[in-house]
Amino acid sequence: MEERTAAVGRETAETSVEVVLDLDGDGDATVDTGIGFLDHMLEAVATHGLFDLTVECEGDLAVGTHHTVEDVAIALGEAIGEALGEKRGIVRFADRTVPMDEARATVVVDVSGRPYAAFDGTFSQPTVGADSVTSQLGAHFLRTLATHAGLTVHAEVAGENAHHELEALFKALARALDDATRIDERRSSTPSTKGEL
Repeated sequence: MEERTAAVGRETAETSVEVVLDLDGDGDATVDTGIGFLDHMLEAVATHGLFDLTVECEGDLAVGTHHTVEDVAIALGEAIGEALGEKRGIVRFADRTVPMDEARATVVVDVSGRPYAAFDGTFSQPTVGADSVTSQLGAHFLRTLATHAGLTVHAEVAGENAHHELEALFKALARALDDATRIDERRSSTPSTKGEL
């Protein structure tokens, strides 16, 4: 099988990001964004999506966490798109629901080539983690990733603890992406009546 890997760099006045991704990995993660909670979420994506993932980011954290979270999502989205290539033989559609104690998140994915993201739910606390990451950045990360990976994503979250809600969201995203990007051995072409995605 052809390797489905990508290496993406992103340099702006606000951040410097390097992402290396293998869609057919073992779940190995090396992540250092300067934001402990974001590192934790990206490690969860690698572990539960069985992606090998390296993310290095130096960002303007003195300003806040927004630019780092956004630019990491952009670079990771571009890496997913690049690693998928022509998307031949992929499953394409997937949905996963993941519980985390009292919280629950559902993510539905279509590797469509048409960027769209819908998010339903609210986070129970405004910030999470020692870095005081704004909980709403979880939804922003999802939307940004979908835009730059060419995904249609619908997500829902509910619960009583924002840490659990976000962790369930990222794990559900990982599982849905793993399912949707998996190769279906019965399919040799792109899964679309149009012949391409």
